[in-house]
Amino acid sequence: MTSPVVIGLLLGAGVFCIYWSFWPQVSGDKPVHRGGFTAELRDHLNQAGYPSISPSNVIVGSVVLFVVTFLLFAVVTKVVPIALCFSVMAAAAPISLVRMRARTRRSKFRDLWPDVVDNITSGVRAGLALPEALSQLAERGPVELRPAFASFAQDYRATGRFHDCLDRLKDRLSDPVADRIVESLRIAREVGGSDLGRLLRTLSAFLREDARTRAELETRQSWTVNAARLAVAAPWIVLAMLALKGNSLSAYSSPAGWVILAIGAGLCVLAYRAMVWIGRLPDEERVLR
Repeated sequence: MTSPVVIGLLLGAGVFCIYWSFWPQVSGDKPVHRGGFTAELRDHLNQAGYPSISPSNVIVGSVVLFVVTFLLFAVVTKVVPIALCFSVMAAAAPISLVRMRARTRRSKFRDLWPDVVDNITSGVRAGLALPEALSQLAERGPVELRPAFASFAQDYRATGRFHDCLDRLKDRLSDPVADRIVESLRIAREVGGSDLGRLLRTLSAFLREDARTRAELETRQSWTVNAARLAVAAPWIVLAMLALKGNSLSAYSSPAGWVILAIGAGLCVLAYRAMVWIGRLPDEERVLR
């Protein structure tokens, strides 16, 4: 005869299991977060053509510029708030220049990606395997993209692992359009079939249409961004010119001067960000890392 204690334990265990089933279990593997400021800066450095420079180098350079500019303006103007404002601008200069160059190269590469897909299509039609069609871009592809595909060819010859080589190619290019192309090729490699040529032709047509539309919109709206930059830079250029007169800036050393500079800087940042948000097309994000 079964003991009442055993029955009670089994009943309690069953009730606990039913209760526990309502709570989803989290996998023990921690998700890998590849976003954040450092990852974004690394993408911008790769897109700008500076893969050998690390984000920490840019950050250290910004700190050095901040200190040097602060000391320089503090000695020349003898006004700490003025020195602080211009040192913050100098510290932001390296990151801004990297982002500007990355944006310029992305716009240039946007016109080259359809040619890349056409070259891959030609290679596949000629009977080349997909890895070989990608490798031949090191010689036949656009000049600006040949180094990345030459590195892919070396990786594939050394390892023979197509998917791992594609991942490293994506990291070298760090481009949202390249991510789409690579993932399309990965799916085509896994699925196989006779639709690879049709897939590549469709992708090439889509990329050309997207590049043409985006170029027209950027041309029409570029004046808004340039006007925002000029409007924000004008008062600070005047302030820098006033700094040459020395005594004319002594009023900014008072608490009221600190408040005026802080409000002016805040309004400039808000106005610039609002103008850029209105006038510039949003940058494509790397959702297929």
